[in-house]
Amino acid sequence: MLKGKTAVVTGGSRGIGKAICLKFAENGADIAFLYAGNTAAAEETLKELESLGVKAKAYQCNVSDADAAAEVLREITKDFGGIQILVNNAGITKDKLVPMMKAADFDAVIDTNLKGTFYMIKGVYPLFLKQKSGKIINISSVSGLNGNAGQANYSASKAGVVGLTKSVAKELASRGICCNAIAPGFIATDMTETFTGNDALKDAIPMKRFGTPEDVAKLALFLASDESDYITGEVIRIDGGMAM
Repeated sequence: MLKGKTAVVTGGSRGIGKAICLKFAENGADIAFLYAGNTAAAEETLKELESLGVKAKAYQCNVSDADAAAEVLREITKDFGGIQILVNNAGITKDKLVPMMKAADFDAVIDTNLKGTFYMIKGVYPLFLKQKSGKIINISSVSGLNGNAGQANYSASKAGVVGLTKSVAKELASRGICCNAIAPGFIATDMTETFTGNDALKDAIPMKRFGTPEDVAKLALFLASDESDYITGEVIRIDGGMAM
């Protein structure tokens, strides 16, 4: 489905990002994934990708650094010969109620989740324009659609990703480039492990279960493939019906 294509996945060493990397590789894509600092996790993910018979490489990069994001994309383009798919998955949380939230914590979340997404899109923009094709998939959140108490910074960053997605989609649609967002609900990952034992929270989800990274990866595969060539500017919830 993705044979002959190179996908760049930020936050690709763990959780949703890793699941997306593996799903894309299973479907023939070569994988360049970015990670922030967990070298052990990155090396393990790299081994799993290489075992699937595709070209894969890990790049340590802080996506909130505009210069670093631009440089890593230049490096990936040189190493792989091009980029056809970008998945902006890197994200952090620093939860607090507004009165207790430090300005630095608000800034850090916006810098990684929103500005990092912008920097990566800006980096592939001229490349995608030149080839008149490309798929951009941004990972937002239902928190960005509905808000969530204690997550003013996270919700604001993910709402910003929605606006960014729609703006970029409008700019690039006439060139055959698609830009869409995925809005996961509660997905069982390291980031959400404090919630996964909460039966009341699970009961509030119509499907009565938390999602898995694999659930999100399947949707990302569809959006990265030729099967979704007439879909752009969409925000697709994957939340077991929680936010409907």
